[in-house]
Amino acid sequence: MIQPIKIGISSCLLGNKVRYDGGHAHDRFITQTLGLFARFVPVCPEVECGMSTPREAVRLVGDPENPRLVTQKGGEDKTGMMNTWIDQKIPRLEKEDLCGFIFKSRSPSSGLYRIRVYGDEGKVRKVGTGLFANAFTRTFPSIPVEEEGRLQDPKLREHFIERIFALQRWRNQLAEKRTVGGLVDFHTRNKLLILSHNQEIYRQMGKLVAHGKQMPVSDLFEQYEALFLKAMALKTTLKKHINVLQHIMGFFKRDLSGVEKQELLDILEQYRAGYVPLIVPITLIKHYVLKYDQGWLKSQTYLNPHPHELKLRNYF
Repeated sequence: MIQPIKIGISSCLLGNKVRYDGGHAHDRFITQTLGLFARFVPVCPEVECGMSTPREAVRLVGDPENPRLVTQKGGEDKTGMMNTWIDQKIPRLEKEDLCGFIFKSRSPSSGLYRIRVYGDEGKVRKVGTGLFANAFTRTFPSIPVEEEGRLQDPKLREHFIERIFALQRWRNQLAEKRTVGGLVDFHTRNKLLILSHNQEIYRQMGKLVAHGKQMPVSDLFEQYEALFLKAMALKTTLKKHINVLQHIMGFFKRDLSGVEKQELLDILEQYRAGYVPLIVPITLIKHYVLKYDQGWLKSQTYLNPHPHELKLRNYF
């Protein structure tokens, strides 16, 4: 059984009728698929700060670096109300131990990217960030965040979900075994996963772990965490995956028959050419891992970084 992963989320995405028009923005992938493995913490900044439902729509106005939240028709300034709530909400969210947050796109309170900011002269610029989203990301820079609209992109979806599961595993490690030996074990199990994101950071992490006994444990874990999350924040690519898959092949050089080796090489070439998704070579490799009892590879999170029900490696 997989421990449910705790994710903050804009409340309307769960189907709650909290939007300005009294409606919702239910996202079925989030609730029906990701929801099988998540425990959501819903947040609606407008309602929670005291605005009614339905209500007059609000927008960002003024300086994009320090915008005001103003009603669209009446021009009523809601900035103070929102900021007061944010100051109270952020400390409460800190206690939730969230592994990620999914924000509502285009929202003047919760949007992450390209939110419209209306200038005093009527000029509109898509350069803003929602007031709550901005406060959240500044307070919790290590927590993966994404907008529900961008999660329609399969690559962005996989990257976000891979990051939240990686953060959960790291936090479980901190809770269970904060020792040099425990860190060595964690680093070993996640070697191929880290390599699929960035080889240089992996080398830095290896050097850090190798000299772990010469450092205070608290400093060691703090530095390792920073590097691990930095690596996971970088996107994988086809080239990076090919490098890792070829590295895995090296473990079977004494096991695979000529036919099996050629089959795997053919599958890797098909993946490189874009004819099959990543799940195809991964599935064949996992078959060989079990067939030839490759214990070290069995432990690698790269082969199972998230539940297969999410189908995150099935895209081309």
